[in-house]
Amino acid sequence: MNTNNDKKDDFIFGLRPVIEAIEAGKTIDKIFVQNALQGPIYAELKAVLAQNKIRPNYVPVEKLNRFTRKNHQGVVAFISDVPFHKIEDLVSQLFEEGKTPFLLILDRLTDVRNFGAICRTAECVGIDAVIIPEKGAAPINSDAIKTSAGGIYNIKICKEPNLAHVVDFLQQSGISVFAASEKAQKLIYDVNFTEPCAVVMGNEETGISKEVLHHADEKIKLPIEGKTQSLNVSVACGAILYEAVRQKTVKIN
Repeated sequence: MNTNNDKKDDFIFGLRPVIEAIEAGKTIDKIFVQNALQGPIYAELKAVLAQNKIRPNYVPVEKLNRFTRKNHQGVVAFISDVPFHKIEDLVSQLFEEGKTPFLLILDRLTDVRNFGAICRTAECVGIDAVIIPEKGAAPINSDAIKTSAGGIYNIKICKEPNLAHVVDFLQQSGISVFAASEKAQKLIYDVNFTEPCAVVMGNEETGISKEVLHHADEKIKLPIEGKTQSLNVSVACGAILYEAVRQKTVKIN
């Protein structure tokens, strides 16, 4: 039994407590619902989820039992102190303010500490928003916040249902999308980061999904001179983002 996640500040459980949390305006990072759950209170929860556009993850009861030993009634919801934003609203706001959008897309990163470290770097370099998928992403919990050194509180997070659609929207808005891939032919030094752009980083094991990779404008990579053919994703992300900073600095000067 894994009880590492049993932190009161990270999740709540039970049908009525989850309904009340949502209605009180709490930010739901993830919600897990037992398969085939039924009953009038669950019907009420379904209506509240639909009204607030929250998509649950349906799972076996065994998964819920791993979150807590207590009577969860078939529902566990992870709470985030960090509010989520809509990418469409943010992009419009950035252009209205005369800014050059500089965005980061994290495609299914699952390691909490990698996510926190990347958010720390992203905040330091002035990323306007970090975009993550609704499903398959690391939870934004106390460990992520701690690893980010609080940087998560100072950067906008967008949680979107379909990252490929996000890429399409960004391109239609005049934002170039650069996908980091070890199989790319072009180095990070050969693309222009000074124009409106977004950088995509992929899952620790499988990289960027084929759909997102297919939609990107350019595939880029870091030069690797040693025998180890890949870097930790947070280290690679930092190197790419600081090349963008270098280009922006040179352009200004």
